[in-house]
Amino acid sequence: MKTGEFCNREVVIASQDLTVLEAAKLMRQYHVGNVVVVEKKENRSVPVGIFTDRDIVIELLAKDIDPALFSIGEVMTFELTTAWENDDIIDTVKKMKLRGIRRIPVVDEKGFLTGILALEDVIELVTEQLSDLVGLCRKGQKLEAEKRP
Repeated sequence: MKTGEFCNREVVIASQDLTVLEAAKLMRQYHVGNVVVVEKKENRSVPVGIFTDRDIVIELLAKDIDPALFSIGEVMTFELTTAWENDDIIDTVKKMKLRGIRRIPVVDEKGFLTGILALEDVIELVTEQLSDLVGLCRKGQKLEAEKRP
């Protein structure tokens, strides 16, 4: 299973000059916990950072700093980890675990943003797989019960 098959293709993006307050409003509007910070190249988006709700709380609010005074480029996570859309989903999850991240932007072979994979997406996938396995067990038990004299 490839990461690109399971990532969310609707990604909230912004440039580095967007204020933290504006980014927070975007996150609220789209019900997401992050904004992928991008630069434009060939009219496409290249991820250069990620700005999360956690960045707002830890870097600004907990320090009594006004979020309207800073751009997300000043506060975002610069050490961006990305996944290739053709990466195996298990490898991507291992990368997320190794880096301690809950969200990972997904890029194509040229490095252009194609989606984002969140921990919640992976949990949903695993839950579906487990449900299918439970259904398989129950079906097998039912068939065995029907064969008994």
